[in-house]
Order: sequence, then structure tokens, then C-alpha cells
Amino acid sequence: MQELVPSQNDSLKDLLWSLPQPFVVLGSAVLVATAITTGWTDADQLTSIILLLPIPTLLLWERLTPRRGDWLLNWRDFLEDSFWVLATYMIWVPLYDEYYDTPISEAFDWLREASAFPVTIQAETTLGLLSMAFLAMLMVEFIYYWLHRIQHRYMFFWRMHATHHHITKMSAARADRTHPLEFMALSIGPAIILAFFQVSGDVISVFITLRLTTVYFNHCNLPLRSGLFGLLFTTAEWHALHHSLERDESDQNFGCALIIWDRVFGTFNGNPDVARVGNGTGEQLSLYMQLTMPFRSVETLKNL
Repeated sequence: MQELVPSQNDSLKDLLWSLPQPFVVLGSAVLVATAITTGWTDADQLTSIILLLPIPTLLLWERLTPRRGDWLLNWRDFLEDSFWVLATYMIWVPLYDEYYDTPISEAFDWLREASAFPVTIQAETTLGLLSMAFLAMLMVEFIYYWLHRIQHRYMFFWRMHATHHHITKMSAARADRTHPLEFMALSIGPAIILAFFQVSGDVISVFITLRLTTVYFNHCNLPLRSGLFGLLFTTAEWHALHHSLERDESDQNFGCALIIWDRVFGTFNGNPDVARVGNGTGEQLSLYMQLTMPFRSVETLKNL
């Protein structure tokens, strides 16, 4: 029997589809870092533009070359996703800023000032900013990895996280489908890390650019391949499996932006194929149900 081997065309196609994510993610980080160090443009404005562009760009791209046709969004999907994106940037993020402009912000200031730790994450050169941003992300992702595993293990924490897993299609805007309670809770870990190591505002700008552009790509419905980028970073292939309807698969690939901790702690799965995404019965939930999931009974959650 003749053994089936990938054709040269397939190999070239896989190579080409492995390039967009690292090109955009790393390229965006370099642009922000150089804007900070050289002043060639306003770094804050550039960062804002870079963080707002991926969703509309990726949504359009999904219509042209989707990974799966059954994941294409209908009008109901689009309206729900619009709610979550607008809520994130117009409600959750401003509330988050107010949350830290309270006595808790004083606690982080005290931690920053009282820390005698000899290492601070600051830099003034482009390469230094990129290196320190990756180091910050490595530490933040370590905290996130274990928090994420806890969310999948215990019902109390799963209540807040379940909203994100009850998506039945992968799409870029669904990266923002995060319940506000989860948004606030998951923000504490990074804040402690950033305060403890006295991470500079410039490093944080590059860090946020790296992390958020990666996350939007991870949820998109495009036939992307992981390539060498997928050795360290979470990719669309790896993250789609985490959203699998099958519990054994969804309890793997926990990394938000980096897959390295999954590789270290044995929860990495390199299977690029997923049959269905979703949770429980796999049915699409109403927006009302998505928002009220943390307050539902255990029995209700198990039957969704």
C-alpha cells in the first residue's frame, strides 16, 4: 500500500499559514518598543490602534478564508460578540482602572516600595523593552496557568469561567467573552507581579501588545498553523482544542498567550483537530444566561 505523505504544496501552504500570527504579534511589539525608544510616533496612540485593529481585521479575514465554515458568525453571534467587546473596553476596563484607583492601589504601591527584591523589570532600549516584556509575560502566564487550571477543577471558580467556554464557534472577538467577575479576579495576579518587580510603564505597554494580539489570534477562525511560534506561544490550533466540547481535551492547553507552561507541566496537546467547541450540552446560550452563570445553581450549570 502506498504511504500517504504531504505534498510540497501542502507543506508550503502550512508554512505560509504559520507566518501571520508571529508576524503581527512580534511586529506589533517591535513597533511599540521602537516608538517608545525613538519617539518616531506617539507610543500611546500607536498601542491603542494596534490593540483595536485585530478584531475587525480578523473578522473580515475569517469571512474570506475561514478555518471552518460552520464557525462563521451569524447576526446573532455578531451582536452578542459586539456586546462583549464594547463591554470590555467601555465598562470592564474602566471599572478595572477605578478598582485600582482605590485603597487596593495603595497596597500595590506599598508592595512596590517595600519590595527589596534586587531585580526590577525596566529597560530603555528597544531590545531591552522586548526582552523585559517577554520576561514579564512569562511570569504573568505562570500565575495565569495555575489559576486557569483551578478554574477547571473547582466549581466555585468554574462559575466565573464557564461563560467563556460556552462559545460554540471560534472567532477573534470571542477572546473578549469574559465575565466581569472573572475579568476582575484574573487581573489581580498580573497586578501583583507587575508591582512586585516594579515593571515600568513602557515595558507594560509592550507586554500588553504582545499578550492581547496573541489572544485575538488564538480565538480566530482561520486555518493558521503553529510552526516554530507554537513552541513558546499559544496559537489558534492549540487554543481551539482547549475549547473542545470533550472534557479531556478542554482540560489541556491552558496557556493564554504562552504554551510553554503546558509543555513544562504536562498539559500540552498538539492535536490540531477539534470536532466541536463548547461546553456541557454544546448548545448556544442566551446573553442573559451568559451574564448570570456565576449565580446559577450547580445543578443548572451541569445541565447547560
